[in-house]
Amino acid sequence: MKKDKTGFKKYLIGFWSLFAVGVIAVALFFYLIAEGKMGEMPSFEDLENPQSLLASEVLSRDNVSIGRYFRENRSFVTYEQLPENLVEALLATEDVRFYEHSGIDLRGLFRVLKGVLTGDSSSGGGSTLSQQLAKMLFPRIDMESKMDLVLRKFKEWVIAVKLEKSYTKEEIITMYLNKYDFLNLAVGIKSAARIYFNTVPDSLTIEQSAMLVGMAKNSALFNPVRRPELTKNRRNVVLAQMQRYGYISKAERDSLSALPMELEFTREDFKEGLAPYFREYLRITMGASKPDRSKYASWQTVKFKEDSVAWETNPLYGWCKKNFKPDGTNYDLYQDGLRIYTTIDSRMQQYAEEAVEDHLKLDLQPGFERHLKTLRNPPFSDDMSNDDVEHLLALSMRQSERYRVLRLQGLNAEQIKKNFNEKVEMTVFSWKGDRDTIMSPLDSIRYNLSYLRSSMMAMDLETGQVRAYVGGPNYRHFMYDMVLGGKRQVGSTVKPFLYTLAMQNGLTPCTKVPNVKQQFILGDGTVWEAKNSGESEYDGKMVTLKWGLANSVNQISAWVMKQFNPQSVADVMHKMGVYSYIDPVPSMFLGTSDITLYEMVGAYGTFGNKGVYTQPIFVTRIEDKYGNVIATFRPERHDAIDEKTAYLMISLLRGVIDNGTGTRLRWNKVYGEIQGPIAGKTGTTQNHSDGWFMGVTPQLVAGVWTGGDLRSIRFDNIRYGQGANMALPIWGRFMKKVYADKTLEYKPDHEFEKPMNFIMNLDCDDVNGSDEKPAEFEDFF
Repeated sequence: MKKDKTGFKKYLIGFWSLFAVGVIAVALFFYLIAEGKMGEMPSFEDLENPQSLLASEVLSRDNVSIGRYFRENRSFVTYEQLPENLVEALLATEDVRFYEHSGIDLRGLFRVLKGVLTGDSSSGGGSTLSQQLAKMLFPRIDMESKMDLVLRKFKEWVIAVKLEKSYTKEEIITMYLNKYDFLNLAVGIKSAARIYFNTVPDSLTIEQSAMLVGMAKNSALFNPVRRPELTKNRRNVVLAQMQRYGYISKAERDSLSALPMELEFTREDFKEGLAPYFREYLRITMGASKPDRSKYASWQTVKFKEDSVAWETNPLYGWCKKNFKPDGTNYDLYQDGLRIYTTIDSRMQQYAEEAVEDHLKLDLQPGFERHLKTLRNPPFSDDMSNDDVEHLLALSMRQSERYRVLRLQGLNAEQIKKNFNEKVEMTVFSWKGDRDTIMSPLDSIRYNLSYLRSSMMAMDLETGQVRAYVGGPNYRHFMYDMVLGGKRQVGSTVKPFLYTLAMQNGLTPCTKVPNVKQQFILGDGTVWEAKNSGESEYDGKMVTLKWGLANSVNQISAWVMKQFNPQSVADVMHKMGVYSYIDPVPSMFLGTSDITLYEMVGAYGTFGNKGVYTQPIFVTRIEDKYGNVIATFRPERHDAIDEKTAYLMISLLRGVIDNGTGTRLRWNKVYGEIQGPIAGKTGTTQNHSDGWFMGVTPQLVAGVWTGGDLRSIRFDNIRYGQGANMALPIWGRFMKKVYADKTLEYKPDHEFEKPMNFIMNLDCDDVNGSDEKPAEFEDFF
């Protein structure tokens, strides 16, 4: 009997010894895992600050998200921004005992084990939300052996427990939903809500939340875009789980399960959406490095100088390279979750884009296509020889992305030329929508060149904040930005700078001058004669400067130029914000200098802003991912001309709209009939290659350029090729919508403010006792 007791005692000692060894071994095993002795493990600091790639967000002044820069398209939300139904759907489906465990759900593990032993696949998984989050935050490389897979699972247990110690339950839920990749570039619940339903997380309905939670099982499989029925079935499983655990009633489940998914899918594509040209400008500008001459081509001397000046004077240029995070590294636009608050107004941006599209699509391009049918070698004008055309096509070919790729592949010139002449399947632009076709890449270049382009920029006069920025007609197909990226001859829109010099030197709008040909003796001794491009009953008569500018009469501008010197005009332009080179020659009043639309809008703003030049700006502030303001921006301002001169110029430019080449804004039923004071100027370059319109109201200045990609692509007559036809209608369409929007602060009943003690009579009929009537000829140059 004693022997039996002794044996039993030894058995107990052995059993408990083995049990203790097992417990110690398990504890040691998990300790070694936690200390990283069995493979790399995240540190405590890593757990406190898990690294996430956050998209930087671009916001309009009216707080609309207009774009993102990202490696992962993720934006964070707080727990308070999550709807209750979303959290309930997540818990009911993924971890109903979430609030009862500390990272590892033993009951869930036993349930899984039972399912494995019985073959019951409906028992569900055993991973808690914390374990799933651990897997997302600290992913392991793929391992092939089963032992490695088991070890990885144990590591996730340890990380899950650490997460539970480091964060609250609500924080873990929030991190999970912010981290999960819902596919289609929708990383995190905020992106998913926007991309799949065009909404924000706290506005998600129960069935929408159920669909997104259902995707969390396997978003590649339950993809609502590619497999809508399968995803709907998965959504209904989530709804069933919500009913099972009392979050919704059976009646709610039945009615919600019957609903279609009703996606409002918006693909995240940097080439689509609002303000694509502006967003690309912002991306390039903020990420720019300090200019290095060796990285610029030999012909880019001017570009290098302009970029160098921007680096020193423009705080937005190279911002990411100039500014540092607390850890000493540069900010990264693609992963630091910056919030960039821009000056763009989403409503006005929409109106500007619609104005450009409507005029090109409905009016200008149809007329241009009729013109193309008359050409010998379309889309090039008939004054171009075959050799000229071949040269331009070859140049366009060398500037294409296809050419660059073929060169990198090692193809020689002959091989590349052959490639460009082989027909292939492609998608090309049309105003009726993208068109699938078969053509050679060289023919596609011709095809794209046949479309006219246009750009527009609008700026608030008082603040210098740019409200709308349209770089071209369609960013996907025509990516070249003609607001800041391209320079074109400005035609007669340069004349107001010449008249500014006249007003500064004692002339007035009512000063009468002879409307006769003017001769200039050039530096080489030759004589250049400036004359009008048509005949008028007012030729040879005395006319006012106001009438001369209103009708853009070259002979009047030439007379003014003779009173001064070209360099003085160039100096005025530079004071008013034009930084491009201006060739100081007598013919400069014809607008032969190449200038950006950005410069012209800023310069014309000086007229409406009482002579103060205000540099157009695009960003007001930048916040980091925590909401801290890390940068603010204000425009550079300086006195350019005196207030009296600015007001006199406004009077002159109002004459253009009320009695001159801009009168369409008053009477045209589609883009005109605009009330209120408007000061403006049309512009047309030689051979009708470029059409311009600059318009100033008491609150807003906006400019429009329209033309072909190449100067040899143009209308062949002044009727269609003038600025009043190519550019002015876009300005009119835009302003009609701005004035019609009562939510905007821009109203037609504002007036240009007269300077104090201003007593000059600007009624020229009253001053001169004249019955002079404006001539009805078009905008000459």
